[in-house]
Amino acid sequence: MPKIDELINIGFCFHQEGKLEEAEEAYQEALLTDEKNAEIYNLLGVLKLQQNDVISAINWIEKAIEQNPAEYFYETLFQAYVRAGLFKHIVRREDEVLKLFPENFSLLFNIALAYKNLKNIKSAIKYYDKALKINPASYTAWFNLSHLYSIEGETKNAVSALKICKKIRPNDIDTDYFLSLALMRVKDYAKGLKLFESRLCRETAVALQNKTYPDKASKERLWKGENIKNKTIYVYYEAGFGDVIMFSRYIPLLADRCKKILFLPQKQLVPLFRDNQLGYDEIIDRFIPEKDIEFDVHAPLLSLPYLLGLKGDKVFAYPEGYLRPNKKLKEEYKKKFFDNDKIKIGIKWQGNTYYDQDRVIPTSCFKPLMEVENTQYYSFQTFEGSEDIKELEGIVDIGKDLIDFQQTAAALSNLDLVICNDTSLAHLAGAMGIPCWVLLPYEVNWRWHTDLSVCDWYNSVKLFRQKSIGDWKSVFDEVLKEMID
Repeated sequence: MPKIDELINIGFCFHQEGKLEEAEEAYQEALLTDEKNAEIYNLLGVLKLQQNDVISAINWIEKAIEQNPAEYFYETLFQAYVRAGLFKHIVRREDEVLKLFPENFSLLFNIALAYKNLKNIKSAIKYYDKALKINPASYTAWFNLSHLYSIEGETKNAVSALKICKKIRPNDIDTDYFLSLALMRVKDYAKGLKLFESRLCRETAVALQNKTYPDKASKERLWKGENIKNKTIYVYYEAGFGDVIMFSRYIPLLADRCKKILFLPQKQLVPLFRDNQLGYDEIIDRFIPEKDIEFDVHAPLLSLPYLLGLKGDKVFAYPEGYLRPNKKLKEEYKKKFFDNDKIKIGIKWQGNTYYDQDRVIPTSCFKPLMEVENTQYYSFQTFEGSEDIKELEGIVDIGKDLIDFQQTAAALSNLDLVICNDTSLAHLAGAMGIPCWVLLPYEVNWRWHTDLSVCDWYNSVKLFRQKSIGDWKSVFDEVLKEMID
């Protein structure tokens, strides 16, 4: 019968050759000889990780640590915990790891990562700081730390961390993109907008320049801000509805710089923009064959403030409102829904959850607001999330009848106030100059900046932010106080 060392070596050779079943048999046979051999337990754990059987891997490595709390066993275990999403397990071992291996970068990094995923931001920052003292050249640690600083509103620290990331990886597109967001959040638009152009090279946006007309877009050039006084420019949407509503404020400024504007918004926005002549000459609302469309240059909508060379407060063009409702539709909605003497308040609690769950507000949070005397509430929730309206009594469901933003704008124009999450409805209300209270999660989008006492983009918008992650109660307590006062 082979000795224990021979069995381990046989198993290890099979392991290296990728013959995992044969390797496992050899390791198991070795265990029959020495059931307290920590190295065998660990090797079985590593093998199970390679087979993507993470839970079995964790069980084997934990047994290895019971026999021998070796440093590299903990490293493998923490990697397995991360793969399984068992972040609480990492935190439970925090004290023992700090006692045994206080200078191990990998372990400290994973403790930070665990706290990050558990949304304990301050503890995560503390451990990334500890890890970076050991390995100050870790791009991933600096990058993660920058995000945490951003969540906490420590945007200057976020910018500093991202600048270090840029030194480590000078040509990294993601670094440039997130640095642009951090800079814009502190209103450094001179640098931020330039770096924001890096988004056009990110994997999620490489097809953007080719939207609808790929042959034309590859033949004709992206506008770089040069003189186009006698040229036609094709401007097309990117990102979500709210982004397009927000950045459409720049089209009147572009109209002064060119001969003709062809504008492609999302189809749900077409009727709204047909009601509002912002300076475009033609709205593209259907497919036009490439041979039948002509333009000299093209640009995505979100590039306009940079390409127009806007500086300082000029970035916040038309904060008093620049969109108007269809008058006929407004009157129709008034007769159908709003012909009463009450304070008319529209609400929405959910946007596109594919991108962000933190902005979803439980409908039950609105109940105390609905008890305020002489108020009538209207739901503007559409599609996803609209089923939650059943939790709210006495509310009028307008959302089920809204099929585009022309209708939404007409209905909104009859309201005294809009209360909603960070969603396209907030941008529409702000662009129309309608009083709107936007309820923000703890992690605030860059466009709302660090000083939430004002909204630079829309004069009619007031901002409310969670005091801690997931804490909507404090937000609604503040909103209710504002309503009563």
